[in-house]
Amino acid sequence: MTDSLAEKISAAAPQAANICAELNRQILKLGFPQERADVALGDNVQYSLQRDTFSGLDSLVGVWMHPTSGYKLGTLLFHADGTFFAEYDVLQPHPTKSKWFVEAVTAWGKGGDIKGDPRLLPALGE
Repeated sequence: MTDSLAEKISAAAPQAANICAELNRQILKLGFPQERADVALGDNVQYSLQRDTFSGLDSLVGVWMHPTSGYKLGTLLFHADGTFFAEYDVLQPHPTKSKWFVEAVTAWGKGGDIKGDPRLLPALGE
């Protein structure tokens, strides 16, 4: 028997909050101001279950949506084996290194082991 969507969301909530904290830590580590570190759970996250083609089990997928425009801002993915991956769009020039553009911040891991990194692109014209 598989858990309902609501049960999976509830079970993942503490870990999801820790993942949000890691994404925010990555944003701050880059040198953005505190108000830019605004990754959070809430009404702007839309959840669904999607079948993992490798394992055949359901994965919980959360998609952050912009509250007014409805554009996708990021994805939070929980696999049945306990691994996870998250990415959240930043889409701004690097605050301290003009040769770089910050596309997104990412977090991944398993259980309480969370790693994170920014995803940078070379700035145009540099």
